[in-house]
Amino acid sequence: MRKWWPLVAVCLGTFMFLLDTTVLSVALPDIGEGLPASLPELQWVVNIYTLVLAVLMLTMGSLVDRFGACAVYVAGLVVFGVASLACGLAPGVGVLIAARGVQGIGGAAIAVTTFALIGSVYRGPDMGRAMGVFGAVTGLAAAAGPMLGGVLTQYLSWRAVFFVNIPFVVVTIALSLHVLTAGRRPAVARIDLPGVIAFALCGGSLTYALTRAGDEGWTAPGVLAPLVVAALALVVFVRVELRTAAPLLDVRLFSRGAFAAVMSCVIASTAAFAALVYTSVWLQSGLGLGPARAGLALMPLALASFATSLITGRTLHGKSPRAILTTGLLLSGIGCALQAGLDAGSSAGSVAVGLAITGVGVGLMGPTMGAAVFAALPPERGGMAAGAMTTFRQLGQTLGVAIFGVLFQHGGASPVDGLNRVLIAATAVGIVGAVLAYAFVPKPAARQTSSPARRSVTGSR
Repeated sequence: MRKWWPLVAVCLGTFMFLLDTTVLSVALPDIGEGLPASLPELQWVVNIYTLVLAVLMLTMGSLVDRFGACAVYVAGLVVFGVASLACGLAPGVGVLIAARGVQGIGGAAIAVTTFALIGSVYRGPDMGRAMGVFGAVTGLAAAAGPMLGGVLTQYLSWRAVFFVNIPFVVVTIALSLHVLTAGRRPAVARIDLPGVIAFALCGGSLTYALTRAGDEGWTAPGVLAPLVVAALALVVFVRVELRTAAPLLDVRLFSRGAFAAVMSCVIASTAAFAALVYTSVWLQSGLGLGPARAGLALMPLALASFATSLITGRTLHGKSPRAILTTGLLLSGIGCALQAGLDAGSSAGSVAVGLAITGVGVGLMGPTMGAAVFAALPPERGGMAAGAMTTFRQLGQTLGVAIFGVLFQHGGASPVDGLNRVLIAATAVGIVGAVLAYAFVPKPAARQTSSPARRSVTGSR
């Protein structure tokens, strides 16, 4: 049993940071009433966390190379815990958004170290078992957030959604310091600070513009100006990355059709969770359900995702990802389609079947996405591939929430009309992603199938 304690330490931190990407979905109405906050402000409570995750993933990878995975992991846990306390004590929505941003800094540090820590401890069959358990935990955390958030919000307070992180942090830090010993690496090239700034400005400006577009329209100066800033920042980012010796992200990788397509699939895989925010809003504001009942209504997705992730992680690790990823994206889209078509007479049960099918799709994609990304590049680019995957996953969810927010606000006279438009859009994203996966995801060579975790190793026991 002792050999599995490092995996427990990694899974605890991963569960916590992933939980906070979805746990707020059923707490948002209560936050809006309690602080108070408008819908765009509530979108930022969700978006700032995933945006900071996306912006800092690659930067944290550089810090791992400098200081070692264990040090960065523990530092991330400390930052995450302090920020969680600040979120729970926030007197207003501005402070809450700022604290969520800091929480994202800790989450990014936790996220980038997981594969490295697992890869520094486990080999051979133990690696397969560890990745299977890790995949199941990630699926459970991302999908179970709404239920846990609903229970905490209804029976305690929305602030409890953040306070619950603190004992998790304390236990995980204590365990990590005891069982994780990934060592420090020699110093490497300087962090690509201009690239970090340009990427952050691009992602932040684009998200800001999309969030304001729901209220002001696409031609408003407050929308057009940040769109222009985002476009200029993207141009600067590409030029900087092409010229620097140690780029944050090697943009030349996107000249490979397979890699560009797989990154599109990574973004598409986040559509179901982005839509979940607005399904929760409809359940509460449209049907009048409390947070706990709304979270219970979303449980079909959580249960199906967890069960599928567990099976997929244990039995399909190392298999060709093309068929699995294609099926997962297709099921995600079909599930969203089955949830659409809601009307004034619809109930929470109207979305149950669709949520379950979406959950199966999400469960298939979780353990398989990494294999698809690594199959698109030679093994020596594994570290960059891992960073790109985590970055685009978080950026996809951030932009998804913002874009779906525009559709939700302009979907008609009631929340159900807006939700139908969101679900139709999520369906289209899933189907397009499935087509791209089937057409472009390559079959990995034998030497690549076991490389993902090892290519991210930054220390050894």
